[in-house]
Amino acid sequence: MTRYVYDFDEPSDGGRDLLGGKGVGLAEMTQLGVPVPAGFTITTDACRAYMASGGEVEGLDEEVAEHIERLEEHTGKRFGDPAEPLLVSVRSGAAVSMPGMMDSILNVGLNDESVAGLARSTGNEEFARDCYRRLIQMFGETVDGIPHESFSVDDTVEQAREIYERETGHGFPQDARDQLQRAVTAVFDSWNSSRAQVYRRTYGIADDLGTAVNIVQMVFGNKGEGSATGVAFTRDPSTGEQGVYGEYLVNAQGEDVVAGTRTPQPLAELRGRLPEAYDQLLETMAALERHYRDMQDIEFTVEEGHLYLLQTRTAKRTAAAAIKCAVDMTAEGLIERDEAVARIDPIQLDQLLHPRLDESAKFEVAAQGLNASPGAASGKIVLDADTAAERGKSGEAVILVRWETTPDDIHGLIQAQGVLTAHGGMTSHAAVVARGMGKPCVAGCEDLDVDSRTKSVRIGRQQLREGDVITIDGGTGRVIVGEVPLVPPAINEDFETILEWADDLRRLKVRANADNAEDAAKAREFGAQGIGLCRTEHMFFGEERLPVMQEMILAGDEAGRRDALDRLLPFQQSDFEGIFEAMAGLPVTIRVLDPPLHEFLPDESEATDERMRRRIRQLHEDNPMLGTRGCRLGLQWPEIYEMQVRAIARAATAVLERGGEPPLVEIMHPLVGFREELRRLRELTERVMEEEAPELEYLCGTMIELPRAALRADEIAEVADFFSFGTNDLTQTALGMSRDDAEGKFLTFYLEDGVLERNPFEVLDQDGVGELMRIAVGRGRETRPEIKLGICGEHGGEPSSVEFCHRIGLDYVSCSPYRVPLARLAAAQAVLHEANRAEYVQAGG
Repeated sequence: MTRYVYDFDEPSDGGRDLLGGKGVGLAEMTQLGVPVPAGFTITTDACRAYMASGGEVEGLDEEVAEHIERLEEHTGKRFGDPAEPLLVSVRSGAAVSMPGMMDSILNVGLNDESVAGLARSTGNEEFARDCYRRLIQMFGETVDGIPHESFSVDDTVEQAREIYERETGHGFPQDARDQLQRAVTAVFDSWNSSRAQVYRRTYGIADDLGTAVNIVQMVFGNKGEGSATGVAFTRDPSTGEQGVYGEYLVNAQGEDVVAGTRTPQPLAELRGRLPEAYDQLLETMAALERHYRDMQDIEFTVEEGHLYLLQTRTAKRTAAAAIKCAVDMTAEGLIERDEAVARIDPIQLDQLLHPRLDESAKFEVAAQGLNASPGAASGKIVLDADTAAERGKSGEAVILVRWETTPDDIHGLIQAQGVLTAHGGMTSHAAVVARGMGKPCVAGCEDLDVDSRTKSVRIGRQQLREGDVITIDGGTGRVIVGEVPLVPPAINEDFETILEWADDLRRLKVRANADNAEDAAKAREFGAQGIGLCRTEHMFFGEERLPVMQEMILAGDEAGRRDALDRLLPFQQSDFEGIFEAMAGLPVTIRVLDPPLHEFLPDESEATDERMRRRIRQLHEDNPMLGTRGCRLGLQWPEIYEMQVRAIARAATAVLERGGEPPLVEIMHPLVGFREELRRLRELTERVMEEEAPELEYLCGTMIELPRAALRADEIAEVADFFSFGTNDLTQTALGMSRDDAEGKFLTFYLEDGVLERNPFEVLDQDGVGELMRIAVGRGRETRPEIKLGICGEHGGEPSSVEFCHRIGLDYVSCSPYRVPLARLAAAQAVLHEANRAEYVQAGG
């Protein structure tokens, strides 16, 4: 029979996957001699068995009863004893940390009779009644689904019990073992709560992992002025700086700190109140950081002067803190460079590349809160998570403004630009979740009043309504009424150090998608090694250019088209010169015109004359994505591509004549599916280049964005110097999905219902689209071993897709300029994963 329960001091081979993060942390701390309350863990196997059976786990009740007996022997107290009861907490703990997403219940074992016994045995009736009130409320919310707002922290025991009975239709359960069994079941059920599912989808956590449940002897931070509870970090999770960082509350239980219902005190102030416990806490924190070789997030309780640790886990942190910790810990000798690179989540780097307040702008600070998560954002006030989710999805910039946030707000937090709360501290739910998402958060803003009934707020002295615009600065805690200009962030020395270490490791080159000189310069600043996609169609818009482009489309013959194209050529040449200068000495892949011509004309209802209306009707197609676009344009109207190649050649020549470094020009023909298409366009390219710049070195290739092109890559490679995988369109054509029609419609259902785990337009479909890429790589190199291979779709900046590109042997990835640092890091981690040098096991849960 499968064993489902382990005491904290029992050895287990299952580790984190079996015991969950919290359970394995408690077990390791127990074995290290850290002061941890006694208890045991119900494994993730039990949760999976519970989910598979629909609610029954054979033998689990008997195992739990056996371990309760052991806990009774260890503590000298009896579970359910009316005189001096043993009380326990029931805490969730998945293998992957999901802060606040699942449920815990404290003080399990109290009832109407034993609360009096607890009061007598401790000599503290107020404490005993406080414990019982908390149990009724937490049990009611977690087990019976009573709405959180039904209860209040000011409720008496009698009031809480009355609310429980009114909401459930029955009395509060008096049997301790019944309480325990129902609490464990509730924690199992919380694995599939809506907020937990949203969190797992957001962070790519598998649904079948399940959660462990930890049954822990209660220790009490609410026994009076000599007791406290808090959260401590071994380094600052916002900056990574060393020092005393955390918060505590006197005469409180742990949920008070993380729930944000009371604003806690800075941890350093605990020294003056409980000096011995404070010194022991700092010593223990240092020992745990040395043991785990990483920043720790620690929950602790002091019961009448005695310190207990309830949890340690690898701390959630901002990108800036993650980078500083990795660099500093390498310098301190705790970790090696490879591990430092492996520890940084590439997605987190986006946090460092987001805007901040323009300090030169004029603005007045309306209120000040705690700087809970760095970054700045402006948006319209919304007062509930559902509205934030709805408006955020529609493209509105919104700031979620709440009295406090709860785990149920996760869907709103995801869509909001930032979050502002009146209550809570640096370790409140809002702060922790915002830091993990890289969103700005200002918490504990005492000058904020929220009235959800009237949909209004008061910020400082100003009265506002839902929909009014505010700006928050999560780096300083400032709140401003109105919109404030934002400026790009500066990259610091630690950031550069990590990326330099990554560059030493990676094989893949990283380019950027850039259509103008400004984007090209920004890309190079972020370390891009060239341009992997320059979309020339963007150069035809603008007040001076679009009318000439429309004139070319409306022309009745080739002579008329060429006349218009001759006037467009200087614009194109000027754009290319700027890009070549910004990318001096680096490769620049220029995609000649791709979209259908109708995109440059207005709707028929807005046509200026009958000739334009007639041309719009002629160009109309039912499915333009698969119609007359890409190389099909160039073959029917070769004069368009001739002009573009001529502009490229003249731009390169002009840059060379001015003494600039020679650009490495790569001319890319889109939407090729047949060898003959590219053969003809290569012939066109070579003829024009020979006329304009016979000495200029260049490459001629194609985008692989059709399944046929991937399958016949051996033939196409005969006339191609390079392939660039255009995975945006390749995903559409391979999966038969129109991105515009799928997202927000059936694809949303697929993701929510589990048909697909990830959006294939965000994360490469490695089994389908990826297989086409493998085939194209193999067949292309079989024909032309030296062919250059890259990717220029949006997947080129997504970490798991970058790793896939490394595995199949591409030469480079290309992504937006602001994702270049992310891709550089992901490419290095791909090397480490391949060599099994990136194994990093986090502490705790």
